[in-house]
Amino acid sequence: MEYKCPACGGALEFDPKIQKMKCPYCDSEYEMAELQAKDEQLNQGAAAVTGAPVTGPDGEPVDPESAAPLPEDDLNWNTNAGSEWGYGETDGMRVYVCNSCGGEIVGDANMAATSCPFCGNPVVMMGNFTGALKPDLVIPFKLDKKAAKDALRMHAKSKKLVPKFFCEEQHLDEIKGIYVPYWLFDSSADVQMRFRATRSRAWSDSRYDYVETEDYLVDRAGSLDFEAVPADGSSKMDDTLMESIEPFDISEAVPFQTAYLAGYLADKYDVTAEQSVERANDRIKKTAEETFRGQVQGYETVTLDSSSIRLRDSRVRYALYPVWLLNTSWKGEKYTFAMNAQTGKFIGDLPMDKGAWWKYLLLYGGIITAVAYLLVTLFQKLL
Repeated sequence: MEYKCPACGGALEFDPKIQKMKCPYCDSEYEMAELQAKDEQLNQGAAAVTGAPVTGPDGEPVDPESAAPLPEDDLNWNTNAGSEWGYGETDGMRVYVCNSCGGEIVGDANMAATSCPFCGNPVVMMGNFTGALKPDLVIPFKLDKKAAKDALRMHAKSKKLVPKFFCEEQHLDEIKGIYVPYWLFDSSADVQMRFRATRSRAWSDSRYDYVETEDYLVDRAGSLDFEAVPADGSSKMDDTLMESIEPFDISEAVPFQTAYLAGYLADKYDVTAEQSVERANDRIKKTAEETFRGQVQGYETVTLDSSSIRLRDSRVRYALYPVWLLNTSWKGEKYTFAMNAQTGKFIGDLPMDKGAWWKYLLLYGGIITAVAYLLVTLFQKLL
């Protein structure tokens, strides 16, 4: 939905600095609440991440012969996330498709010809936006384009082996603010874990040295609360890149309004909540194992033997997270960077100056050689 300025009729855009809608033509500002009536609101509150204290047995060793197997995992989810779009909410929204990588992005009807934020190739408008679910939540952009440019410059300056002219001569091929689709998994989990642990003692007599190693099975059980476990819903966004700019603060999420999309792109999800379940479960299993392993004390070695995780009160929510994507070139190579537009966390690979690398290698190699020579000389004099 396109929002017109009541003062001059221009298309409003969301300004991350003031967290309001602003007209780029007459500079009029409007609170989001003033435009809220134009969207069908979802009474979906945002919640902060919480964790229940882990409680369990007293930790006494369990006889391996009498230990009963743990129950099977129950990691099923209610994946009914998002909702249907209301009447008129998608008016003015268009879908743009990249003919090279197949990426689909959503923008308003006033968006000029643009390039794909994923691969840099031109995109073409395919028509009106239809189909995909409406998000439950959105985290609005908090940092603007200038902050993203400054972050790239500081990121490059902080690395010693980056070509010295990279910061000065580089030109940004593209910088785009894009809302990335995320599935957020909430659940309580009843966890049982069994660890194999060892204790050893050593002693000697006049003839032999002895080492006695005792093996134990140690059970731990308790409950954990998981809230907003994220899995990005775009196959075009590199999962490692997106995980590297986490976390996002879900407590700042608000019920979705199309007004937040004004002036930005939105990636149209192509990975469903059902397809993201395995990834969410892997993150839950890893967190649970790390938490319960930390409760096993007093042993020399601890390894996981088996586990049982059973979810309850599970649900999935659909949210949009703000990201700045920056593309730049250096000597024919393309470099992509991403910045969390809420926290400012910045990530991306930089080019390396091979000449500088050899310079540092020779410099530090010479220093190490000189120090070694002085130590040998001093040692010989002492003898």
